[in-house]
Formats: sequence, C-alpha cells, structure tokens
Amino acid sequence: MKNKIVKGALILSISSIIAKFLGIFFRWPLVMLIGDEGIGYYQMTYPLYMFFIGIVSGMPIAVSKFVSERSAYGDKESIVSIIKASFSIMIFLGFGTSVILLLFSDYIINLLKWDSKVYLCFIGISIAPISVCLLGVFRGVFQGMENMVPTGISQIIEQVIRVLVGVTFAYFLLDKGIHYAAGGASFGAVIGGFVATIFVLITYLKFSGKYFKGINRKKISGKKYVGKILKMAIPLSLGATVSTIMVLIDSILVPQMLLNAGYTNKEATILYGQLTGKVSVLINVPLALAVALGTSMIPTLSRIFVLNKMDEFKDKVVMCFKLSSYIAFPCFISMYFLSAPIMNVIFPNNTDGYNILRYASVGIPFIIFSQVSISILQSTSNYIRPVINLFIGCVIKIIVTLVLTGNSEFNIYGAVLATLFSYILTSYLNFSVIKKKLNINLNILDIIITPLLSSLLMIVIALLLFNYFYDMFGNTLFSILICSVIGFVVYILSLFLFKMKELNTIFTSIK
Repeated sequence: MKNKIVKGALILSISSIIAKFLGIFFRWPLVMLIGDEGIGYYQMTYPLYMFFIGIVSGMPIAVSKFVSERSAYGDKESIVSIIKASFSIMIFLGFGTSVILLLFSDYIINLLKWDSKVYLCFIGISIAPISVCLLGVFRGVFQGMENMVPTGISQIIEQVIRVLVGVTFAYFLLDKGIHYAAGGASFGAVIGGFVATIFVLITYLKFSGKYFKGINRKKISGKKYVGKILKMAIPLSLGATVSTIMVLIDSILVPQMLLNAGYTNKEATILYGQLTGKVSVLINVPLALAVALGTSMIPTLSRIFVLNKMDEFKDKVVMCFKLSSYIAFPCFISMYFLSAPIMNVIFPNNTDGYNILRYASVGIPFIIFSQVSISILQSTSNYIRPVINLFIGCVIKIIVTLVLTGNSEFNIYGAVLATLFSYILTSYLNFSVIKKKLNINLNILDIIITPLLSSLLMIVIALLLFNYFYDMFGNTLFSILICSVIGFVVYILSLFLFKMKELNTIFTSIK
C-alpha cells in the first residue's frame, strides 16, 4: 500500500520550503528598507493575526478529518453536508472578526500597550480573517481527500503576492515614515491571502463538478454537521490558540520587560524585531516542514485508526517521529554553529541578532516534536489533553519571561529560554499521553540517534569547508552555499550509512 503520509508530507514540505524561502526573501528587502525598528512594528501586530489563525485552525483540520472518514466509506452526500456546514461557520466568523477588529482597533492597541505607530499594521491584519477563513475550508476539503497539491500551490501563490505587494507598498510609503512602510508591508499578506483564496476556489469548482456529478447538492443541508464540526473544531482550535498565545505573549510581555530592564522604547522595539522579524523567520523554516508533516498525516492516521488497524497505526506514528527528527536535528545543528554566516547571507550587513538565533535554534527539535505529537493525538480524537499540555507550557513561558526578560543580564535571551522550557515540557507531556492513551512506547534514543550523529558529522565537515572557502575567497554567500550543499550530501549519505534499511522503507513508500 502506498504511503500517503509520506507523499502528502513531501508535497506540503516542498511547498512549505518554497513558501518559507519566499518569506525570507520578503524579509530581506523589508529589513533593508525599514530596519529592525520597522520590523518591530510589523511583528508587534503579527502575533494577533496568528492568534486568529489559531482560533480558526481547528476548522480545516476538522473538515479534513470528517471528509477523510466519509470518503473512506464513499459517502459523498455527507461530504457535501460537511462542506456547506463549514462554510456557513467560517463566513460568519471571518467577517465578524474583521468588523470587530476594525471597530475596536484603537482600544485593542491601547489595551495591549503597543506603540501607537503600529496602527496601520493593525488595520492590515484586521482585514485578513475573511480570506483566512475561506482559504481554510478549501484546504481542509482537499487535505481530507488526501490531495495536498492545491494547498501547496496556494501557499506559494500567497507568499509570491505577499512579497511583491508588501515590498512595493513599503518602498513607496517609506518617505512618509518607517511605521507607514511597515503598515504597507502588512497589506501584502492580506492581498496574498485573497489571491490564494481565488485560486483554491477555482480549483474546487473544477474538482467538485466531477467528484459530485449526479448528486443534487442544492437539496443537501449542512445543518446536521454544524454541531459535529464545532464539537471537533473547538478543542482543536483551543490547542492551536494556546500555541499562538505563546507568540502573542512575546508581543505583549517582551517589550514591556525590556523596558523594565532599562532599555529605551526604541531599543526594546529593535530587540523584539530581531527576535521575531529575523530569528523567528529562520526558525520557522524547519517548523513549516513539521506543520506540513502534521497536516498531511492527520487524515491518513484518522482513517487507519477508525478502521482499527492498530499495528499499522503504531508503525506510522513511529515513522512520523523519525521523519520529524530527520528535519529537526540538521536544522538545529546548522543554525547553532553557523548562526552568524547564515544571518549575514539572509540579511547582508545587518547580522544583529545572530546570537539570539544560535540559542533559539536549540528549541527546534522540541517545537517540532510538540507539533507532531499534537497532530497524532488529534488524529485519534484526543483533543483536550494536548490543549491542557500546551496551556501548562504557556504558563511556564509566562513565568520564565517575567522572571528572566526583565533581568538586564538575560534581557531578550530570557524570552528565548522561556520558549525553550515551555516546549520541552509540552513535548514530554504529549509523549506521556501517547504512551498511556495509545499504548505506544516511543524509544526516543532510537528516534534521535541517527539524525543527531549524522548532523554532527555534517556540521564538522561544513565548518571546515566554510572556513577554508572563506579564507580563500572572502565571500560569505559563496562559502555558505558551498558548505551547505556538501553538508547536505554528507548528511544524506551518513543517514544511509547508519540506517539504510529504515530509510529504504520510507523512500520506497513514496514511489
């Protein structure tokens, strides 16, 4: 049987990589235009946007899970009902949220104690919920059908438009002030979302005409699935919301704690911009792969679980964690030891924040394990416990942020440590639930040892090559590209050397 988890993850991973690199490309000219201060304004409201995405994120997951289960039984009428129910919920939620944010923008900015210069950025993200909601339903339907291509293409379209429009707006508004340019950049994300929505709408109309041929969709009501979808989506959304609250906490607490540590408002904004506008962008590249893996595996794992194929289910769970390890450890090791040259390549002549990247990279494996374990539990209808675990991690993050970030000796690194501690705890708690609820005993050493050893071998060779080529040519970009390519080859070869049988099983399943 073809391994749809790996295929789906591969499609979404490739599209996520492209989308994230486009996102990095977006940040590069943006940082050059508006600097760390402007990025700080841009990023200050962005967590609120992510918070809303967290609120509605349960819907596409619930839709994909219901569609996948009904598709397994060939029940097309129920799939129509699911789609109608989800659209009625999301249209109401999207438009309602946008109206509330626009009406109460000044009050919310004052409540969160943000700089008044973030107003234009706030207006931009206030419009976004409309496209986010519509896009989420379409993606959920296609993922439930285990067709990841429309989702992947729409992610790329969204980022391309975001880059083109955001940078253009920022450039032309720069003369009015840095905060105007940052506000213009935020509208790029909004327009990108609407263009991506139009694409998936056209794709869906073509697909539905063939798939639902012979079914009178007008007579099918979505009412019976509204309650069912909400019952599943709300716990899922709570989990994602708690996760995005961690980012929102940074936007509220970190600037305030830095002020308490003796920094000026501008200095606090710059440090916050380095953390969220530079470091987080780079950290999010491997995390996007984990999200792609988690998103693609939920429908397939749900189908296997509902058919009670427990041996196959356990094998897939172990495979998912191993795949996530293959992503997590080379990214962590590379960013830790090559933080300065990586930052210099992405943001030329503006490498401030490379030490933040170095220490933040330690959290990559734990954030990825947390994400994947949540998806596994969600696929088995265990929704509440991951939310509780994330909430516990969130409490730890708040405590550590308050204690360390306001201390001048830790300053911005207190926020980095807070995130690290919270995800270590969340991962541990999720692993415990998987062992107890699903009777799957994960051998962590077996999961991490191969990618860890391969990553260490990779970085030793990469560092030697980087220093050699840099001494020879004096060019950071050329040196990092050469050592990255060779390091990647070394990593892949060492993986085959350590675990050839295991890797052959995974790669054969893609064919």
